Amino acid sequence: MVTTSLAPSSADDPLAYRPVALVDLLDRVLATGVVISGDITIAIADVDLVRISLRALVASVGALAPPELRDAAVEGTAGSPGAPA
Repeated sequence: MVTTSLAPSSADDPLAYRPVALVDLLDRVLATGVVISGDITIAIADVDLVRISLRALVASVGALAPPELRDAAVEGTAGSPGAPA
């Protein structure tokens, strides 16, 4: 007889219940980027008075820059007078 469980177990997903430090989470968010969106509606008596849609992109500049631009920036700083040799 085969039994199945609806709840994830550590064998199914080893990261399911692993605690994550805030620094690790922030590092991952900045490396890959995240979009935060939301809607706010102010209404009186079911009449919408104000509606605000918010969208924010949170990422590091290096994660958003195309590879050609990142490579050019690295090569450009290598020859500058203040750069380490």
